[in-house]
Order: sequence, then C-alpha cells, then structure tokens
Amino acid sequence: MDTAGNTANDHKVIVITGAGAGIGRVTARRLLGDGHSVVLAGRRRESLAETADGSPGATVAEADVTSAESVRALFGLVRERFGRVDVLFNNAGVFGPAASVDEIGDEDWREVLDTNVTGSLNCAREAARMMKEQEPRGGRIINNGSVSAHAPRPSSVAYTVSKHAVSGLTASMNLDLRGYGIACTQIDVGNAATAMTAGFGANARQADGSVRPEPTIDAVHVADTIAHIVSLPTDVNVPTVTVMAREMPFAGRG
Repeated sequence: MDTAGNTANDHKVIVITGAGAGIGRVTARRLLGDGHSVVLAGRRRESLAETADGSPGATVAEADVTSAESVRALFGLVRERFGRVDVLFNNAGVFGPAASVDEIGDEDWREVLDTNVTGSLNCAREAARMMKEQEPRGGRIINNGSVSAHAPRPSSVAYTVSKHAVSGLTASMNLDLRGYGIACTQIDVGNAATAMTAGFGANARQADGSVRPEPTIDAVHVADTIAHIVSLPTDVNVPTVTVMAREMPFAGRG
C-alpha cells in the first residue's frame, strides 16, 4: 500500500475535510508524506496548522462544511491555487449525543444531519463540478461512512441515520458520476482509536444493554487504506471498503 516515491504524474491535489483531528489528521499526514498537495479543511485554523506541521505540501483552509457558501469558497481557493482537484476525502463528521428516537433533541438532530449528510453533499457537489470541468476530466471522492451505516449502536439514532444517508449519497454518486471519470468510495470504519471513540476502550454500550470495553485499532490503518485507494487509477473503483477492529462486536448488534 505504500505510495511513496510518486512521479510527477502520480502527484495529486487532495482536499480533506475535518483534517484538524482524528482520521482526517492521520490521513492528511500520510498523504503529505506520499508527496501530494493536501488542502486541510476544517473550522479551526490552529488545529489544521498542527496537522500541517510545517509541511510544504499542506494548504490550511478554514471552512464550515454545513455552509454551502463556505464550501464554495473552499473549492474556489482550490481552483485558484491548483486549477484542479483530484481527490476529495469527505471526512468531517460528528457523533452527537447518545439518544434514541424519542430522546433526540431538535438541535442535536440538526447538527448531526447538517454535518454528516448536508456537509458531505456540499463538498461532493463542488468537487464533482470541478472534476467534470477540468482537464484531464475526472477524479475520486471518498466518503467517510461507518459500520453504523450497516448496524447501529444503541442510542445512536442521529448518527446511524446520517451514515445510512451517506450510503445513499455514495451509491447515487457512483451511478451519476461514473460517466465523467469520477470514482466514488465509501470507507466504513469501526473502532479506529480517535477522540470520537475514546470511550469505547473502556465502556462501550452493547446491544444487550451491557457496558463493556471494545478493541480499537490505530487510525493509521485507515489512512493506509485511503492512501492505497488514492494511488489507484480512476478507471479502478472501490465502491465500499470496511476497516475495523477484528474482535469488535459489530455483526451481533442491531
């Protein structure tokens, strides 16, 4: 999976949302190490600068994916600086509070859906527009799904619904964009060790109502998988891929 030693033709312009922490940060640093130009997008410039860590290939761009105007400005910057975009990693997302359907609040519901679904749509829309127009035409869009797109955790209604929606978004994109040289992937991650999953190693709520620890994996393995997909020519598609801790109780929940 190592794509180090890129030639000029292998060099790509990559946009990563939610690049200030977690999977976004680890993936950005992996792709920067592979010699790509990586636009680090997120709401907090300080966190993005920490991800960049002085890399000459990094461009820090404050952006709020829930705002269509902010996303248009982000891709306007990409167009002005690079003239094209080869890869979008639609990574920005939030988990939201633990709540079932009768417990979720209005604002909490909106925040999760606005970030995970509308945010992904906003970014994919602008990336696809650029990829259709640029020469050579085409590119790759990778949406960060979740194993929750297949089976929920208890009391995760907003997050689970949002990730099922991401599956629909990815499927629609693959159908609508394949004729334009655009390949679309959904990567479903289970228990990568990030701030979002920090509690799982000690007290993850199970489908039977119990609370017990779950295994986690280093997020670098997710980044390695994304780097491999990025290295593929766009006539090769990986519609879905799951990267998860082997012993996490995924199949038996829901």
